[in-house]
Amino acid sequence: MALIEDIGLAPLAGDLARVERRLDAAVAADDRFLGDVAGHLLGAGGKRLRPALALCAAYACRGAGPGAPDEAVTGAAAVELVHLGSLYHDDVIDEADTRRGVPSVNARWSNIVAILAGDYLLAQASALAASLGADVAGLLATTIGELCRGQVLELQYLFDVDRDEETYLSAIEGKTASLMATSCRIGGMVCGVPDDTLDALTRFGLHLGMCFQIVDDVLDVTGTEAELGKPAGNDVHEGVYTLPVIYALKESPELRARLGRKLDWPEVADAVALVGRTDGVEAAVAVARTHATKASEALSGATGLDDEVCARLRTLVDGLVSRTS
Repeated sequence: MALIEDIGLAPLAGDLARVERRLDAAVAADDRFLGDVAGHLLGAGGKRLRPALALCAAYACRGAGPGAPDEAVTGAAAVELVHLGSLYHDDVIDEADTRRGVPSVNARWSNIVAILAGDYLLAQASALAASLGADVAGLLATTIGELCRGQVLELQYLFDVDRDEETYLSAIEGKTASLMATSCRIGGMVCGVPDDTLDALTRFGLHLGMCFQIVDDVLDVTGTEAELGKPAGNDVHEGVYTLPVIYALKESPELRARLGRKLDWPEVADAVALVGRTDGVEAAVAVARTHATKASEALSGATGLDDEVCARLRTLVDGLVSRTS
């Protein structure tokens, strides 16, 4: 997803460059080794969706013309550092060898180094949030707890063919949607808007995040390795049965008989093919569309937000769902 081009707001590219400079400063450390490790994934790039959401929320509150206030740039950097720190930890959990086209930190150095560097990034995020006030710091701390809750919930259902929609949705709300909701809320908080406006921005980010994760999970069973940058069916291989698989399991006894254990890659390909023979993908996309609609409705129901910025954000939501076509 070409984020900047999709949103199409003139100041976003420049403000994201300001975020990059803030991130570079945040990961720097007196210990050169720690600085190198902490900055490893930062240098590999990424969509920067979460900081972009924080910036766009600020635009929605103040208008995009003057660009984002410095406080919004700081908040945007804080949420991206939380995201990066969680990736360091995720790669240890998943025993991943690569991330964003480069060796993962755990593969290049060690699991211990990756865990400690991830902790360092979370600490730097907390320091940036604290510079914006106790309310922002408290919100970010709560969100980090939600990330952990969602990830732990997901781990409880690895290789579980009886995982249901409710536990799946609760897990992705924690591990993905909560940080996107917080990104939007922080963008509004630093602009001093009323609570009802903050709540609308938060609902937008939450439903956008739910849509984003469901679409990502659909693509895992419909995309190719070239498109995904990782093997198709990687979630199935890791025992994470996502929404399209959960729905497919209701229809396919053959799929249920095959899952529930670690599969080799040819078996994964067969399982993904079985998912494609059910209505599981279509049903999951329908849920993503529901969250996309709720995201757009959150902006429509808010007062005092910039109409042009909200229209651009709705375009972003529509673009997420279109990735599954």
